Amino acid sequence: MPAGLPPDPHGHREFYASATGRVAARLLRNRLQRLWPSLPGRQVLGLGHAAPYLRLWRDEAARILCASLPETDPVPWPPGAPGLAARVEEGALPFPDLSFDNVLLVHGLEGSENARRMLREVWRVLKDEGRVLIVAPNRRGVWAHLDSTPFGQGRPYSPGQLTRLLERNLYTVTRRDRALFIPPFQARLLLRGARVWEGAGRALAPRFAGVVIVEARKELYGVMPKGNAAAATARLPGRRVLVPAGA
Repeated sequence: MPAGLPPDPHGHREFYASATGRVAARLLRNRLQRLWPSLPGRQVLGLGHAAPYLRLWRDEAARILCASLPETDPVPWPPGAPGLAARVEEGALPFPDLSFDNVLLVHGLEGSENARRMLREVWRVLKDEGRVLIVAPNRRGVWAHLDSTPFGQGRPYSPGQLTRLLERNLYTVTRRDRALFIPPFQARLLLRGARVWEGAGRALAPRFAGVVIVEARKELYGVMPKGNAAAATARLPGRRVLVPAGA
């Protein structure tokens, strides 16, 4: 482990440093960039283990914060710069209401003890009509059934299950996608053919993708979820509240 890095008990950093992890990250970044090609001037939160993907928008977003959860491993962010990273609790995010335009949630929902509570907290910190982009293991995919990668941990979702979960928690699903049709193995020839696997899987067996990707918009109808930033902070004395620039 490089000097200065915190422990990696869940294996996220080890996975993304491996050949399989690097290929998976590249394939996923391609899909995420298609959904969010540009986020100029936006306040962005990466939640879970999102650091491998946040670099897509680093040069144009107003600010990007990286928040790890108890079930994920902390990563310095941004690399080589003053820290904009924090460790947070899923049910009490230490940010004021209406802080972010966009939230990217990777390696988070599947490990949540209370997915509804997590999504309500994300709803609270999103600005009006803000967007959340969720990457979760696909119930039908091979990745969800092999615990050798972070995508094989926790509860997988089908696209329909994730859509219904979001709709029940004051979101409107706007787009859905899939990725990781390549099997999660270290074979060199397999990894070299990743683009071929992705294209073939997308055309011939879309239901068997390794992950589902769902974008949803915060809806304003209904009541504000119980609890606010002050209450969350009160429940967690001593927690530093990070306020994005201009908030």
